[in-house]
Amino acid sequence: MSLTLDDVNKISVLARLAIDPNKAESYAKDLSGILDFIEQMGSVDTSTVNPMAHPLDQVQRLRTDIVSETNQRDLFQSIAPAVEAGLYLVPKVID
Repeated sequence: MSLTLDDVNKISVLARLAIDPNKAESYAKDLSGILDFIEQMGSVDTSTVNPMAHPLDQVQRLRTDIVSETNQRDLFQSIAPAVEAGLYLVPKVID
């Protein structure tokens, strides 16, 4: 895909970027190269590739689930303006 100077100027306005008019031709060439590369990547057959959450096939280290603080709900709810059945009551904001 080839971008024109007009395309680069429109993109700069949308992105709120100030572009030096002397470098606009270079930007058009570089952006066109990036878009061409994206098109090449889109043409690669990935039907046999399994999706991954991370590029490295590693297992995430998880910490043990240990309670580290005491339950202070009653203390916190004692200073709340409105509480009912262990829940905080808030004013209705949507009808």
